[in-house]
Amino acid sequence: MKNTGIEYSSADRKPVILPEMAELLPPLSEEQLSILEADIQQNGCYTPIIINEDMVIIDGHNRQNMCEKHDIPYKMMVFHFDDLLEAKQWALDTQKSRRNLEKWELGKIALKLKPEVEARAKANMVAGGGDQKSETAKSGSTIVSNPISAVSTRKELADTVGIGEVTMGKIMQIGEHAPQAVKDALDKKELSINQGYKITKEIQELPEEEREQAAIDAVEYAKAQKELKAQNDEITRRSKIAKLFCKACEFAVQIDPTEENVRIWTTCTRMTLKEMAYCIEESRDLSKTFAAIADIIEQKILPKDWRNLSDT
Repeated sequence: MKNTGIEYSSADRKPVILPEMAELLPPLSEEQLSILEADIQQNGCYTPIIINEDMVIIDGHNRQNMCEKHDIPYKMMVFHFDDLLEAKQWALDTQKSRRNLEKWELGKIALKLKPEVEARAKANMVAGGGDQKSETAKSGSTIVSNPISAVSTRKELADTVGIGEVTMGKIMQIGEHAPQAVKDALDKKELSINQGYKITKEIQELPEEEREQAAIDAVEYAKAQKELKAQNDEITRRSKIAKLFCKACEFAVQIDPTEENVRIWTTCTRMTLKEMAYCIEESRDLSKTFAAIADIIEQKILPKDWRNLSDT
């Protein structure tokens, strides 16, 4: 990949939109599109659209669409790519730094690249004499001093999208064998990749006509477990907060802040002048904290609390 230095304006040339490039990454959310549209309307398209030498848009589909929608001019920069696969890999690498894509989303993008990665690996094997079925390899007429070894598709896909090879392997299994119910649940973030992989492996032993319903049942069970865990986590969180407040109040009421007691504290702990200055600041902050607690109970909780209403 390299920047050719060639630039076009939308007034001079019109780019080509290739569906497999435009649909490579997940679509932006409505909120993200609204922010982008407002920015372009206010500031114009200050970032050039990247195209290849065939005028195909490689990066900037959403910006180009917004500009066309509002009749806003834009610039295009021409980059050279060896092939469309390199262009896709570059676009993905560029967009990863702009978007917060999760592993499943990245894995789905990798699956779109899989046929091209496999085709390139096969071409490399043939060029290196590794494909013993090729006519060139059979004839033995070509001697290759440094043959190219077979490319691990899983590893290359994992490296391309930036996830672990083991995780990529699980995503490939899901993509090839999982019923739609599992894939839909992963899209909705109702399952983890590990859960989706586990369900896929479990139902593979079943007759084909039973797999879809088994997958639906397994997904519902996993969702119920997730909800139960969330409820338990919330109970634990609330319990920790309650215990923390109880301890704070319990220790606070035991303190008798007389001059003698404060002198004993600062002397026995050998407080430095810096530590005493910090203690003054912290003590005043704590007084504000307890004052805030009192205000919330008095003004927010008591007026609408069912225990208070039942006494009146």
